[in-house]
Amino acid sequence: MLCSNYCIYEFSTKISQCIENIDYKNALDNPECWISECWISETLLARLEAFSDHSGKLQVPLQEIIDWLSQKDEELSAQLPLRGDALLVQQEKERHSRGPYIYSVLESAQAFLTQHPFEEVEDSNSDSKDVSPRHRIQNISRFVWKQATVASELWEKLTARCVDQHRHIERTLEQLLEIKGTMEELSTTLNQAESVRETWEPIGDLFIDSLPEHIQATKLFKEELSPMKDGVKLVNDLAHQLAISDVHLSMENSRALEQINTRWKQLQVSINDRLKHLQDAHRDFGPGSQHFLSSSVQVPWERAISPNKVPYYINHQAQTTCWDHPKMTELYQTLAELNNIKFSAYRTAMKLRRVQKALRLDMVTLPTALEVFNEHELQPSDHVMDVVEVIHCLTALYERLEEERGILVNVPLCVDMTLNWLLNVFDSGRSGKMRALSFKTGIACLCGTEVKEKFQYLFGQVANPSGLCDQRHLGVLLHEAIQVPRQLGEVAAFGGSNVEPSVRSCFRFGNGKPSIEAAQFLEWANLEPQSMVWLAVLHRVTIAEQVKHQTKCSVCRQCPIKGFRYRSLKQFNVDICQTCFLTGRASKGNKLHYPIMEYYTPTTSSENMRDFATTLKNKFRSKQYFSKHPQRGYLPVQSVLEADFIETYKRFAVCSQVTFETIKKSHCAKKNLKIQYFK
Repeated sequence: MLCSNYCIYEFSTKISQCIENIDYKNALDNPECWISECWISETLLARLEAFSDHSGKLQVPLQEIIDWLSQKDEELSAQLPLRGDALLVQQEKERHSRGPYIYSVLESAQAFLTQHPFEEVEDSNSDSKDVSPRHRIQNISRFVWKQATVASELWEKLTARCVDQHRHIERTLEQLLEIKGTMEELSTTLNQAESVRETWEPIGDLFIDSLPEHIQATKLFKEELSPMKDGVKLVNDLAHQLAISDVHLSMENSRALEQINTRWKQLQVSINDRLKHLQDAHRDFGPGSQHFLSSSVQVPWERAISPNKVPYYINHQAQTTCWDHPKMTELYQTLAELNNIKFSAYRTAMKLRRVQKALRLDMVTLPTALEVFNEHELQPSDHVMDVVEVIHCLTALYERLEEERGILVNVPLCVDMTLNWLLNVFDSGRSGKMRALSFKTGIACLCGTEVKEKFQYLFGQVANPSGLCDQRHLGVLLHEAIQVPRQLGEVAAFGGSNVEPSVRSCFRFGNGKPSIEAAQFLEWANLEPQSMVWLAVLHRVTIAEQVKHQTKCSVCRQCPIKGFRYRSLKQFNVDICQTCFLTGRASKGNKLHYPIMEYYTPTTSSENMRDFATTLKNKFRSKQYFSKHPQRGYLPVQSVLEADFIETYKRFAVCSQVTFETIKKSHCAKKNLKIQYFK
């Protein structure tokens, strides 16, 4: 086929050359030659007409294809961006194409150009008026080639665009179908969830005992809807991806997606609001709420709660408000009666004893308190408690007391007053927060337990798992403890709020090590250091309350002496009751600066004989001797000032400072201690 086409091409070329080389002058001279050449020319013209007729059949469809491809390219551009609806995208995908027809026409044009190739000619020849048949054939072939080239380029371009568009349509259709399916599932789930929401009873109609069940059911309902959150996120992400691809959801799909998002948000808000209201109702009206504390006050008083859950009290008759409970105010007024006690440690201890009894903490043992602390997970001492947690712990503590002792306890009043006292001591600014260490320190200091057990427990709260405590943690403990006398205005007599001197005093027992053990701390505490002596005196005050001494007071003539008994070690048969001694009342000839023995338990015969021997010795000693050999039963604490100058506290009424070694040697660890008391 190719060889035949080549022969035809050679033949036509030769004919064209002959036509171009006709010499009309010679034709006149040689008619036969001219006739022959004319015959060839007529034959060539006939073939040229047939060639033109065949090329014309190609030019028309080629031009039609070019026009159609241009139109489809414009239509394809007009179809973008796709409309975000699965049905419309499916219709775009199913559109038919003229691909087979275009391929047949282009193949025909290729075959024609193969049979009738052309050569490039100069532009000058194309401008001449007389165009030879050969040039005409070349022009026709060139025109067909141009049409076929344009049509082929348009077709390739359109085909590539169609392939990309088809892929885009496939991907878009897949995403739209996924969005549609997901939205249908979400709509079904939302309908079910909203049906459940319609069955919720108003919180005001629920029984208080059923609140925990409703809270648990609401939490489970919220957990069951957690997969819906992922579904809503998925459908929104798909819509966002389509928007990035310049495919925007149809109005119907956009409205459906917006409704799903709105319903989901409303459902979430409804669940969270109901859960919050249920929890608030359980907190305010349940067993562990503050609602039951409203009965702790009587008309005209009303218990109110600030936004941070801290209670305050309204007097509707006087139209005033205050932080302190009315009973607490009355208690503080009675404490003013004790201000005539001259010695700070006893003044503070007796005030705390009244507070302790008013709060009923004297009946609470430390083991009981520890059980409650463990139940409420107060082991981390750095944990910060709010008012609600404090109320829960105190409620459990007093309910346990009522249960163990078998006595009737006014739980609302005790809880409210103890909370009031704890806030006054550790949160005077009423922030509504206090450290667990503060809470446990306050309860441990006022509970009815041996003072040694209290010190041992408090040390354990700041010691590390190895049972060791460094200076920083000991300072934290002493700082918490010193807040108790500070709230009573007695902190100055115990070294002030600066606990560093007490820390240094304690670490003298640590042999220069950076940490001390519990035994070393207890050895220091047993000496009743100045900063903590009030706690030991509180213990003795508690024991002495029930003691009666079968002797007569040399000052007020009270018999028997109740409470503390003070025996003079300078004069025989001189005993003073606690009221006379602590207020400074003395009979003629009895000087308080002379040695005095304190008893908070009944005396034994051996103690009487010992005191008789000591008194006999003191009879032969002068006043100057007692001034030069003072004794104390507490451990003074020295304060180091900026210039490394050690200055002794001079707030004491009896004697001057003595050395640490002297106090350690003269200290008596028995139950009856020889003490000189300070203001």
